[in-house]
Amino acid sequence: MTSLTTNTVSTYCAYCGAPICLVIDHSIENQEYIEDCEVCCQPLVVNVHIHDDDNIHCKVKREDE
Repeated sequence: MTSLTTNTVSTYCAYCGAPICLVIDHSIENQEYIEDCEVCCQPLVVNVHIHDDDNIHCKVKREDE
């Protein structure tokens, strides 16, 4: 059985500014996906890059940007 490594990243919604938490799959170095805001339900584009030192860079933007 393979173990899934995840981290939680705290950020803010690009639409309403509400604080949100994202669960990041640490096994994929570069990711881009759509996730709805937990508060306003608007679609957010999430870009994630896992650096060699396991540092996570996460950028959240509006879908219409």
